[in-house]
Amino acid sequence: MPLQVTAIMIGVADLARSRKFYAEGLGAAIDKDCPNFVSFNLGEGSSSLALYEREAAAQDAGVPAEGSGFRGVSFHFIVSSGEAVDELMGQAVAAGGGVVKEAASSPWGGYFGYFSDPDGYLWKVASTS
Repeated sequence: MPLQVTAIMIGVADLARSRKFYAEGLGAAIDKDCPNFVSFNLGEGSSSLALYEREAAAQDAGVPAEGSGFRGVSFHFIVSSGEAVDELMGQAVAAGGGVVKEAASSPWGGYFGYFSDPDGYLWKVASTS
């Protein structure tokens, strides 16, 4: 069977805060909403996104819950234009996220920036035009 990503799960410190950030702030549709777990349907052609309380997620995997700084992963969202990059960056900030790298033109001809969600997970928003 070929490798396929069907869901991405991230451990969060405050489930209610992160649920609000992704659902209300970024407009992700809630698929399942349980006491320690929330999943979002991100639309046709996309993996689902799940939030799990950090301690519970670590326990589920059998690893320590500590961790900070760059986690070795970032999420990338490719949009249709530089205006869409700016709009999504602004939407993330208004929802409680932070700008990690201001959106700007790149040497490869695109336009991109990075924001973080309330738990510090990095999202790159980029346009190739």
